[in-house]
Amino acid sequence: MSKKVFFFVCILSFSRVSAQEPVVAIPDTIASGPATVDHPSEVVEAPTLSPRPADEVPLISQLLQIGYLSYDQALKEMADYALVQARQKELRQAYEAELKRVEDEFNQKYEAFLEGQRDFPRTILLKRQTELQQLLQQNLEFKRKGLKELEQAAEEAMAPLHKKLAEAIAKVAKRNGLALVVNTDSRACPFIDPDMGVDLQKEVKNLVK
Repeated sequence: MSKKVFFFVCILSFSRVSAQEPVVAIPDTIASGPATVDHPSEVVEAPTLSPRPADEVPLISQLLQIGYLSYDQALKEMADYALVQARQKELRQAYEAELKRVEDEFNQKYEAFLEGQRDFPRTILLKRQTELQQLLQQNLEFKRKGLKELEQAAEEAMAPLHKKLAEAIAKVAKRNGLALVVNTDSRACPFIDPDMGVDLQKEVKNLVK
């Protein structure tokens, strides 16, 4: 057999063998579900992420909620507040009237002293000076004690109202399941998240009427 004929026979045999071998399918890399990557020794599965619900509430808002109100406004809206203030006004006017009386008395004696000091004997002059000094010290002491007594009377008169208001705030806070209540009268808390804060003004007002 010649070389050309032998080469042709080999080519024909190889073509028949190739036609009989099965075709290996190429794996689909865009398969649904978690993707897997084949390695010679292991198979690694890619992690899947579950979406976060849009209405999920932060954990801190579930564990901690605060209430807020204007303490001064709630105090002034109490039924007995106007009555207490009226009594304090009367007491203050009484002190002011007495203070004016002693001041007028001092001014009259001082004017009399100025008019007669040139004619007074030395003994009388010294006596009048001592009286004026004592009267002045008494007036100053009366004014100091009067202001202190007015403050003390105001505190004693307002104490029952503060107690009643504190009890009302505590009751409303517990009813709403709050951890604490913020007084918005000061600037210590300029912002309160509406999702984490409860306005207690109306509830407290209705409770202390």
